[in-house]
Formats: sequence, structure tokens, C-alpha cells
Amino acid sequence: MIPQSTIDRIIDAANIVDVVSDYVTLRRAGASYKGLCPFHDDKTPSFSVSPARGVCKCFSCGKGGNSVHFIMEMEQMTYVEALKHLAKKYGIPVEEEQMTDEQRQHLNERESMFAVNEWAAKYFSQTMQNNQDGRAIGLAYFRSRGFRDDIIAKFRLGFCLDTPNAMSNEAKAKGYKEKYLVDTGLCVKRDNGSIYDRFRGRAMFPWIAVNGKVVAFGGRVLDARTKGVSQKYVNSPDSIIYHKANELYGIYQAKKQIAKEDMVYMVEGYTDVLAMHQCGIENVVANSGTALNEAQIHLLHRFTNNITLLYDGDEAGIHAATRSTDMLLAEGMNVKILLLPDGDDPDSFARKHNAQEFKEYVAAHQTDFILFKSNLLLKDAQRDPIKRAKLTEDIVRSIAVIPDEIIRSTYVHECAEILGMDEAVLMRGANKNRAAILENMKKEAQRERERQDRLLNMGQEAEKGKETPAAADAQASAPSFSETPPDADDSFAAITSVDEAPAQQTADIQPLITKKNEADQRFIGIERMIMTLVTRYGELPIDGENANGEQTQTTLAEYVQGDLTYDGITLRSPLYTKMLQLTCAHIHDDGFVASKFLLNNQDEDVSREAADLISDRYQLSKGNQMTQSEEELKSTYVSRLLLDYKNAIVEEELKQCNADLTRPEIKSDIPQMMAIMRRIKELGEIQRELAKYLGDRVVVK
Repeated sequence: MIPQSTIDRIIDAANIVDVVSDYVTLRRAGASYKGLCPFHDDKTPSFSVSPARGVCKCFSCGKGGNSVHFIMEMEQMTYVEALKHLAKKYGIPVEEEQMTDEQRQHLNERESMFAVNEWAAKYFSQTMQNNQDGRAIGLAYFRSRGFRDDIIAKFRLGFCLDTPNAMSNEAKAKGYKEKYLVDTGLCVKRDNGSIYDRFRGRAMFPWIAVNGKVVAFGGRVLDARTKGVSQKYVNSPDSIIYHKANELYGIYQAKKQIAKEDMVYMVEGYTDVLAMHQCGIENVVANSGTALNEAQIHLLHRFTNNITLLYDGDEAGIHAATRSTDMLLAEGMNVKILLLPDGDDPDSFARKHNAQEFKEYVAAHQTDFILFKSNLLLKDAQRDPIKRAKLTEDIVRSIAVIPDEIIRSTYVHECAEILGMDEAVLMRGANKNRAAILENMKKEAQRERERQDRLLNMGQEAEKGKETPAAADAQASAPSFSETPPDADDSFAAITSVDEAPAQQTADIQPLITKKNEADQRFIGIERMIMTLVTRYGELPIDGENANGEQTQTTLAEYVQGDLTYDGITLRSPLYTKMLQLTCAHIHDDGFVASKFLLNNQDEDVSREAADLISDRYQLSKGNQMTQSEEELKSTYVSRLLLDYKNAIVEEELKQCNADLTRPEIKSDIPQMMAIMRRIKELGEIQRELAKYLGDRVVVK
């Protein structure tokens, strides 16, 4: 277990803006930052990062938390793994024993595969630099292509010796298990159970994901052996840590420059990326032979809205450029296309020019997709009206996928001028296609809702009659803080509208107020409001009364706990109960701050909920935003909220008692019926006492 003091050091050092910026381009929005959410298909920035609070939150899909939670979501790590990841990033030593062979075997599968890939990348690089064959064959190949040593080091290029088991034997000697050598694709298993090195005799190109981890490799047969070879390049197969369709080669080396220049170049191959970096252009990535897809576009869209497709000027290059435009446009990207001169690809062109010359050429020759497609139309259709009509329809369909109405209108106008056509005709075509697209999106959304409903119904049927603690926890965490709990709308409105309230509590309530059902989740919304106060301001002093009615001062968290305990109430949410107990147990520790203590807590559920409770969107006050005035918190808001909670409990039990009186078995049992009636009378007295403080919104019958 990592000591709490080390956890605090890690989280304090892990600047939330710095951590998130490794994955998302952020732009300042007042005191916070905003960007496109990396956890769902986000078209407009809904991901908010608060450096003051140290948390992030997507107000569309709901994901977020502190720096540790963000890394957990992005990298699919455990809480401890995410802490170690951040500790390594910020150079904080984590005290732990050296792993034994037995402990190494228990590393989780993903981390084991990452560890094997990281070792392999170093092995291939060192082999190329230090081994005689590595230098004579591998290093000589890269230098023959004109790549400098700094570019070779930057992309961690290497070489795999041309022997069946040189790499795998070395890996096993270092303690890496054969299973992970096969699972990562570094080795291939034969039918007889033996293995051999997949990349033997090849120049190695590590695939480094956006987080800096080696996820896969590409291996190229060297020039002298390419004749007659069906596969010049061999890539790692898909695995639990790598899906080629979701990755872009060079994204790790390019991400900062992409964000800085707010633009990315898309090329096709490894060497295209290397050559452009060498000439000074670093905001470049490659899809390496795969058709561009939504996952790759979402990855790029985190860093920029602007993309230039940079392809060869031959037929294959034209086809590659046209097949990608519609998907990019549909995701709200601004698309430019540049076809290089015949005979040049990005690799050869970059080696002939420096960065300034390259950028000047791009600026002078790149075109938007309308001009690009229109030129193709005019060239291919010529005087054939049928072909011209079909190509026009193709352009209109491309315009229709653009989500922004103003941009669509601009492109329609531009297209009409280029083609010499009636703008109204093109606009009608675009609108018709747009309507069809929206209808399909609506149907797809409906199908997804129906699928979710079916899964929910299946789950409810399976769990019918059963209530488990896990299910109760899941329900407890479901309501949003911005939603008023059932049966509490009026009472909550009164809490946020009354200007003054006495600080003292109703001593007569005592343990008469009890919970009817531990699994009842109806009051979780109010409990969430209470715990938001405890999380944000738990250590603040607040005036109250002791058991003798004397004025005293305590902390807000202890005030809440004492008031609930005095009336025999425990919170319905086990998680909130734990958070309140933990806070009160440590409230007098030196330098205690409730928000920091809960946010940094080793209990993952506690830290996640704390992050959620202090997120900016979760606010309340007299005008629907929580006041942050310490004076108002001291006696007004807290006491009102607790009184409202008690009143809701009383109303719930009264409702249950009245329902019990209608049951035939109760009507026939006179002693039990009299006991219920006495209880109703007691609850009525409590309700009248509450009415003195809560006003005429409490209806006493």
C-alpha cells in the first residue's frame, strides 16, 4: 500500500491542467479551462478543468475526477497504477519493495504487456546501436534514407536481428513471460508450441500512444530483401493494449506542436512522418495504411479542429484524400487537401526542402475540400452532363455532413460559384441530405435507447425480489446533484429562499425519527447537498449548541454528524456515511482540509465522489448556486438543510403509517393499530415542531 503522505505528494504535484493537457487541448475559460471530452464523441467543448479545485468534469457524459481518476479512465489503470504513473511523471519516489519473480507474475495483464513492449523497444534500439549486425544493417538503412541520429532517437527506431529467437531468448532471460511475448505480437507461436521472433531481420518502428507508452511495432524488410516480398511492412496484431484502427503513428511526438499550431498534417507512412520532423515540421501524424476512421479523428480532434491531408499526387493519393473528407467534415473538422507534385511523396518532398519552404508551399497549394472536389468534377466530367450531375451530388452530400449551418451555407455558396450553378438548387439538395442524415441519427439514437432499455429490463427481471448492497450503492450514486430529489422540491426551494433561520435545533425530535428502510434511496439528493457542504467546507467553524443548550463552536462536519446523531439519524447512502465518519475522525489533524482529505483518500469510491461533489457544476444557493460565504454557511444553510432532511423523513414515515392502517391484517389487530396511531400522533408533534422553523410550507394535519 502506498503511504497517504506519498499519495498527498503525488496529487499535490500533479497539476490537473498539465495532466489533462497531455491528452486534450485546453483553452482558458475564466478561472477554468475547457476542451473536447476524451471519453465520448464530443463536438463542442464540454470538458471542464478547474485548477483551483484540482478536478475535471465532463458535463455531458459525467466522467471526471482528480488527476488520478483521469489517468485511470484514460489508461484503464487501477488506482494504485495511476498513482505510480503520476509519481513517475513528476519524479516522486514511491516506496515499495523490489518485485520478486512471484510478484512479477501477478502484474495485471495490460501492465505486463506494456512492460514487455517497453523492454523490447529498448532492446531493438540498443541492438541497432551496439550490435555489429545492428549497426551494419539496421543503422545503415536509416542513415541511407537520410535520417539523422536525433530523429532516430526521437522515434526510438531500432533493429531486430535476423535470427529466429535472439529477441525472445533475451526477453525470457530477463524474466519476461512467454505468454506476453506472444500476446503483444512480438513472437509467434508455432503449432508445436515453440515460438519465434515476428520481426526478425527488420527495421523497427515503435508505435507510441498519446500517453507515451509503447503499444505496438511496425517492422520493415530492408531494401536488399524487398524484391518479391509480399509484405514489406509487418505490424503487431491487435491486442488488449493496441488496436491499429484507433492509433496514429507519431501522435506522441506531435501532440504538443499540433496544439501549439492548432493544425495537423495527415500523411500515410512512417518515413513521411520522420522526414517532416527532420525538416522542422512536427505537427504531423500517419494513419499507416489504414482508412481514416472515427476513433482516429476523435483522437486528433482533442488537439485541433484543423487538418491538412498531405498525399502523393498520383491516383492512389487522390483516392486516399477523397475517402477521408466526409468523416472529417462530419466531426466538425476544417479540412484542407494538398497533393504533392508528381513523383514526390511527403518523405521525398520534405528531404528537398526546409520547414519554411515546406510551409510556404503548403500555404500556396492547399485547397479546401470544395475546391478539390470541384476541380476533380470539372476534370473528370468535362461535357458529360450525367457524370457532372453525379459528381455534383457527391459534393452536396459532403457539404450536408457538416454540422455547422453557417459553414454549410458558405460552402454551398462557394460551390455554386465554382460550378456556375444555381445556389438555391444546391442548397435544397444539401438540406434534403442533411434531413436524411439527422433522421438516421435520430433512428440510431432511438435504437440505442431501446437497446439500453432492454438491458435494463433484463437486469431488473434478474434482480427482481433481490436487493444487494452493491445495487444500493449503484442507485445511491445515480442522482445528479443538480436534480431535486423526489418529494423534496418544495422543501428544497424553501431552504434556498429563506434569509434567516435560528441556529438551534429541535431537541424534542430525539430518536423518534427513524429510518423506515435502509435500502430506501428517496433522500439521496438531499444527502448529496449535505455532503457537498461537508466536502467543501467541513473544517470551517460553525456556531451551535451542546447537550445543555449552551452556545458553542464546532466544525461544520461535526455539526452535521452531531445533529444527525442527536436525532438518531444515519444517512441512507453507505458511501456518504463513510465520508462523514472519515471526515469527523480526522477533522482535528494538523492542517486538515476536508476537500483535500477526501479527494486524496485511498478509498477510490470516496475520492471519486469527493471530486464529483466539488466540481463547479454542482452548486446551490439562494439563486440556484451555493453561496460560498462562510457566514451564511455557519447557521442558516446547514441548519435549514438538516431540518428539511428530517421533515422529509417524518413525511415518509407518516405516509407509511397511514398506508399501514388500511391493511386488513392491521385493522383486525387492535393493539397494533393503536400503536400505529400513537406513532402517527408522535410524528405529528414532531412535524409541528419542525413547522416552527420551516414555515407554512410544512402542512400539519
